[in-house]
Amino acid sequence: VQLQASGGGLVQAGGSLRLSCAASGRTFSTYAVGWFRQAPGKEREVVAGISWTGGSYNADSVKGRFTISRDNAKNTVYLQMNSLKPEDTAVYYCAARFRGGYSQVVAGTFDYWGQGTLVTVSS
Repeated sequence: VQLQASGGGLVQAGGSLRLSCAASGRTFSTYAVGWFRQAPGKEREVVAGISWTGGSYNADSVKGRFTISRDNAKNTVYLQMNSLKPEDTAVYYCAARFRGGYSQVVAGTFDYWGQGTLVTVSS
């Protein structure tokens, strides 16, 4: 499967952005999808994920602010980001794993990666 992330940009603190991860292939519904981010000088971290059966996960740092969802008919997973903070600034990546379960989503173990999209939150 090939992944294309989009939707990044520059936003002021408190604003919102919606990232999209579009996938090729007809069996996208059988893939878990995760969103990761990497800020300059920091390690990559999992932000949110959704298993192939629909179970979702959010990291503590984004709970209550970010929501992951999927539209299998459009082969797309979204990350709605609200109440953005300067510390959310990073390159955001989406990734996929065939029949990935909730535990794998939480562990951040994915096999396919898209290119990143830059999110910059100004204070």
